Amino acid sequence: MENITLLQAFQWELPADHSHWRRLQQMAEEFAFLGITGLWLPPASKGAAGAQDVGYGTYDLYDLGEFDQKDTIPTKYGTKEEYIQMIEKMHEVGLKVYADIVFNHFMGADETEDVPAIKYSWENREEAISEEEVISAWTKFTFPGRGGQYNDYQWHWQNFSGVDYDARRKDHGIFNFAGKGWEKDVDSENGNYDYLMGCDLDMENPETVAQLDCWGQWFMAQTKVDGFRLDAVKHIDFQYYIDWLLHRREEKGAPMFVVGEYWADEVEKLEHYLDTSGNLIFLFDVPLHFNFFEASTSMGSFDMRRIFDQTLLSTRPDYAVTFVDNHDTQKGQSLESWIEGWFKVHAYALILLRKEGVPTIFWGDLYGIPTQGVDPVGQELLTLLLLRKHLAYGNQVDYFDHEDRIGWTRTGDFDHPLSGYAVVMTNATGGSVAMTISALHGGKTFVDAMGNQQEKVILDKDGGGVFPVADGQIAVYVNEEILPIIKKGQDFLKLLQEKHSEQH
Repeated sequence: MENITLLQAFQWELPADHSHWRRLQQMAEEFAFLGITGLWLPPASKGAAGAQDVGYGTYDLYDLGEFDQKDTIPTKYGTKEEYIQMIEKMHEVGLKVYADIVFNHFMGADETEDVPAIKYSWENREEAISEEEVISAWTKFTFPGRGGQYNDYQWHWQNFSGVDYDARRKDHGIFNFAGKGWEKDVDSENGNYDYLMGCDLDMENPETVAQLDCWGQWFMAQTKVDGFRLDAVKHIDFQYYIDWLLHRREEKGAPMFVVGEYWADEVEKLEHYLDTSGNLIFLFDVPLHFNFFEASTSMGSFDMRRIFDQTLLSTRPDYAVTFVDNHDTQKGQSLESWIEGWFKVHAYALILLRKEGVPTIFWGDLYGIPTQGVDPVGQELLTLLLLRKHLAYGNQVDYFDHEDRIGWTRTGDFDHPLSGYAVVMTNATGGSVAMTISALHGGKTFVDAMGNQQEKVILDKDGGGVFPVADGQIAVYVNEEILPIIKKGQDFLKLLQEKHSEQH
């Protein structure tokens, strides 16, 4: 069975040139060659900032770049027609497509409404700091540019539980609409983290729930996506998505891959969400990202034996989607926690060459972030992707016995010729780790596919050897007979990467 490997197919600062859907379509074969099996796409609906909106400021769910709204017809990424054509192309080359769904809030309302509300503290959303008073809230969504096509429902304040601005007093605060309260089964940060931004959707309102379900049915029929990435699930009632996802599964007639973004460093919170949401959703392993961040910024003092401690990968590996960085952690964003460059390859090896978890590659690491002067991780990341595609099979044995140097092996299997390898890395001083791959490889010569170590390792009859690594580096030892295949792929992909780096 092919290894699942996801690509987050965007970064925050992509140019607002309406060309990203076309760009992705042109790159479909490249993704497949790399071993990518699925794309996480940015939100496709029209956002409040129009052509500049990354997609998380949802204005009109039904406008996928088709109507003249917010001073543009296409979204930042292109038109509805281009979006659907791109998805069709991905399906042609065997890739799955996962749409980013933003159900926490709407933004960019068309009109204000007078609403009775109570103001709450930013630091503690359980603490009311005003009596009930009438505010002027931007909560009426009429979507005049769409004119009722596909769906003629208009959204009013009753669909929402709160906002962060009173236009009457020009007051920036958190206002909960009278009689509603906040959802209880949400993250406990700030006392209650139901409210995040914009017009907070009220999942207790039957019309809100019905309309979101209606849209989900329409979106699936229009786009034929294979699953979803769910935004900001810590701010939405933990049980809300159960019915919504069961309906989408029924419509598709098949299981769907769904991953939620619950941004918390405490693995216990992620476990609670999985239990409460019916085990229908994978979660991004945020604690693992922060372990990577700590290791990359600790000047070699991080104990590498603990790299998987208190992570979803260690407690619920069957539900863990692993990543190194993403659009929120990149420089300048609210959750900035960018992994230092010297540790990037270590981190990617720790998600791509392991048996557990579903790894996600970040567009900014694969193709760079030119506006921030961030170069692609480069040839080593391409090599790791090719190694995952061709060799990352069989059982796994860990050798996490030293605070600096750790290693593991994959035995390989009969379905993938020459599969299996040994990985050794250090965040400080070099050395070596004695490991066994498999007796199936006994007597074979293994070399470092990363090119960091020139020394060859000839395995003993049991498939064991001593594998060296230099200071602060990583080495991946593979059967030398696979190198011509890997080298051919590296050369081809290097040309493609140079081409796309120039374009992007």
